Formats: sequence, structure tokens, C-alpha cells
Amino acid sequence: MQGEVIKSTGKWYKVMLKDGSIVQAAVKGKLRLAGLKTTNPIAAGDVVNLTAIKTTSETIHTIQSVESRKNYLVRKSTNLSKQMQIIAANVDRVYLIVTLKSPETQVAFIDRFLVAAESFRIPTTILFNKVDVYGQKEEELMFYLTEIYEKLGYPCHHVIAENAKTIHFLKEEIAGKKVMISGNSGVGKTTLVNSLDPNLKLRVGEISRAHEQGKHTTTFSEMHALESGGYIIDTPGIRAFGLVDLEKEHYAHYFPEMRALLGACKFHNCRHLEEPKCAIKEAVEEEKIAGSRYLTYLQLMSEDGSESYRKNDFK
Repeated sequence: MQGEVIKSTGKWYKVMLKDGSIVQAAVKGKLRLAGLKTTNPIAAGDVVNLTAIKTTSETIHTIQSVESRKNYLVRKSTNLSKQMQIIAANVDRVYLIVTLKSPETQVAFIDRFLVAAESFRIPTTILFNKVDVYGQKEEELMFYLTEIYEKLGYPCHHVIAENAKTIHFLKEEIAGKKVMISGNSGVGKTTLVNSLDPNLKLRVGEISRAHEQGKHTTTFSEMHALESGGYIIDTPGIRAFGLVDLEKEHYAHYFPEMRALLGACKFHNCRHLEEPKCAIKEAVEEEKIAGSRYLTYLQLMSEDGSESYRKNDFK
């Protein structure tokens, strides 16, 4: 039989079968997928094949294999013995929730997330949340960033997760699709999911006053069926987003504005750092490429692989 993973908790998996019923399943042996070094071989959104063995008291379900993924999104794991953690798989779109206050999402984090999504060809929409608490500085930055990202093909919306009117469009976009909600801790992911379907009644965390960061309430990614149609994967808050499984010489390919100029540099192997007659550097000087985006690119190129996140100084 076949089913779709709703929640992964490491050892046990909640799986929705094709008839809509939900079962708990364990993995058979040490499952390894395509040589990936991950802390979790199976993630929310995976399609799995199971067997069921009936005993006198219960039916035991075991996951035998995982179907090929059309995409997946990963982050660096805090477990140094592994390379990465799969956040979710087989998604149609990811919604990145950004807050410029309480807590503040760094611009470098946004760019890193977009690079990761681009590498797996996952369409991304940016939701600027908590706009009702923004002051003039935050509003100016929000509109500036909106202009940058929308020109690059990333739709941006200004929302208040608790306000049904500002998020009504999401119900129509999600209907019939499987999407993922992601972002830093405390940006309002769970609140947004609850607003889209109040029947879910997911637990909402508080903001740590000491560090203006969210307290984790979601510890594992979980997929929820919405009353209005479609599925939404709520993910744990991400405080650091390090890129994995990507070669540095390919980073520019995942910046749409740079990708369009890759053939215009003097040298075919230009890394867009110190090389002369670099079309990308010229575009930055002419403000055709945002300085904040290029700064993130430079940071990525300078990292040694052990760093998981760096704040840039752009405001």
C-alpha cells in the first residue's frame, strides 16, 4: 500500500493512506535515500510504500521504501555527524514568512532561503507579516525589498496573520496544492495556519523578550489538510539557514538577476569577485543588481562550509 507522510518524528511517522485514513508507521531497518547524508531519511510530504501485518491486537505498519521526490528543501543540521536535514518534500510552492520587527528577519536570511529554493526549482512567495506593528523605518524597508524581490519573480504580500482579509488570497492559491510555510522562529507561521483553518487549533508560541526570537512550538514539520482544500506543511522555526549540497561555482545560477548575465562576463569561468570586465559587478555598480543581494553572494562565496548563517550589514 502507499501513503503520504504527514509528520516525521524521527522514529515514527504519521502516514495518510489513499483512503484518507491515518496510520503510525516505523521504518524498516536503516533506510538510506540516494546516498544522502541526512538526519531524517523521510520528511513530511514524502510518498512511501508500506506493508501491514495484522496481529491479534493491532495492525503494524512498516515503511519499506520512499518514492522518488520531485523536490525537497534542506538546511544544515545541528548534528555535526550529518550533513543536512530535509525540511519537506514534494511541495508545489513555499511561502517564506518575513517579519521586520518582533522578531527581525535578516535580509541575508531571505536571500539564502531563496537560493536554496531556486536550487530545487521550488516557486517562492514572500509574506511580510505583522505589518501592523511596523514603524516608518520598517515600512520603508518592506516596500524597498518588495520592489527588489518582485522584479526577480518572487510575489510579495503584506499581511497580518490574524486578519482574515489580508490572507484570504492564500486559500485560493493553496486549494488543490501542497505548500510549505517557513521562516524564522516567532514570525507567525503557526498563527497563519490557524487563521487559514481555525479548526486546526495549533499551539502558538510566544516571543522571547530577551532576544526578540520565537520560542519553538513546532519541533517537526507537519502537513495539515485545510478545510478550504489543499495541504500546508508547517515547519520548525529556522534561526540559521546554511546552504548544503551546492557547489560555490554554481551559486550565481540561483540568483535570477545574475543568471541572466552569466554569458556576458569576459571570462567564461568568472566567479564575479575580483575578475575584470565582470558583467555582474558592473550591474551592481549601475544598481541593476541590488547591493544587498550581491553582498549575500559574496558572503556565500567566502564561507568555508562550517558556517551556517551570517548577518549582513544591509538595512
